[in-house]
Amino acid sequence: MPAIITGGVLEKDGKYLLIQEAKNDRGKWNLPAGHLDAGETIFDAAVREIKEESGLDVELSEVCHIGNGQKDRNSDPFITLIFTTKIIGGSIKYDPEEILDVKWFSYEEILSMRDQLRAENFILGAINNARNGLTVSTDIITIL
Repeated sequence: MPAIITGGVLEKDGKYLLIQEAKNDRGKWNLPAGHLDAGETIFDAAVREIKEESGLDVELSEVCHIGNGQKDRNSDPFITLIFTTKIIGGSIKYDPEEILDVKWFSYEEILSMRDQLRAENFILGAINNARNGLTVSTDIITIL
C-alpha cells in the first residue's frame, strides 16, 4: 500500500534541524518526518511527527517539497510532502528508541555529510527549496 510521508524543514539562526535515525537506516540523518496515520490530515501528521522526533512545536508555513518514489521495483510507492515551518515552542526532546540524536547543522555542514544522509535528494531538495523560496502556500492543499 502506498505511504504518505510528511514533515518539515526547521531553520533557526541559519541552521537546519536534522534527526538521526535509530531504526530504519540507523545512524543516518533525516528531516523530522514520518507516515500519515489513519484519520489524520497531512497538516496534523507533519506537526505531530516534528514534535515526536524533535520535541519542538511548529506552525506550518508553506510547502517546500513534494516527492514520489519507491525503494525498489517491488516495493510500494510513497509520496513525500514537506513544509517550511515556524518554531513556536518546545525544546529538543526525543525518544532514544526512535531517534539517536537531534542537531542543528549549517547548510555547508549538511552538504559535507551527504553520505550520512538517509535520502540526499529528498533532504537537500527540501532544504534548497526552502532556502531559495521555491515554496507554495498551504492554501493549495484541500482537505476533503
